[in-house]
Amino acid sequence: MSKKEALRELQSRLADRLQVARDQASAANWLAVEAGGRGFLLPLAEAGEIFTGRVSCLPVPHTAPWMLGVANLRGHLHSVVDLAAFLGIKTGAPAREANCLVAFNPTLETNCALLVDRLAGLRGREQLQPRTGDDAPRPAFVAGSWTDEQGRVWHELALGALSRHEAFLGVAA
Repeated sequence: MSKKEALRELQSRLADRLQVARDQASAANWLAVEAGGRGFLLPLAEAGEIFTGRVSCLPVPHTAPWMLGVANLRGHLHSVVDLAAFLGIKTGAPAREANCLVAFNPTLETNCALLVDRLAGLRGREQLQPRTGDDAPRPAFVAGSWTDEQGRVWHELALGALSRHEAFLGVAA
């Protein structure tokens, strides 16, 4: 096989892999996470980097209990918010060390990361059904509720709306 043919074959394989990656990315709409025993969907376009492992947070005095503090994530200071505590679904005091953080996408211009209990993978619209009959009032940052094939409820959080929400911005205790 000549070098020219090998190069064409390599380009063809790369093009096929890129197309598969594009198809998979368009099929996944959300990052599914768990916090406080509940399921949440974070739009992939608004979610940033995921940090797993032990991350220490430096507490900030006179802040709300759900504000864990600040952490150095890849050389940038991020405020760290315990998602379950912020939503009022966590019992007990928030931990000062985080094991799973999901940062906001830099396009949101908010250096913030959410502490979640665990990552639950990627979810697409084809895996979920819109939840009907739920007319309970909800904050503006909850974009909707969905149900999966097992009957589990997932709440979609609009991170952009959350980053501008009055309660989220009111970190002073």
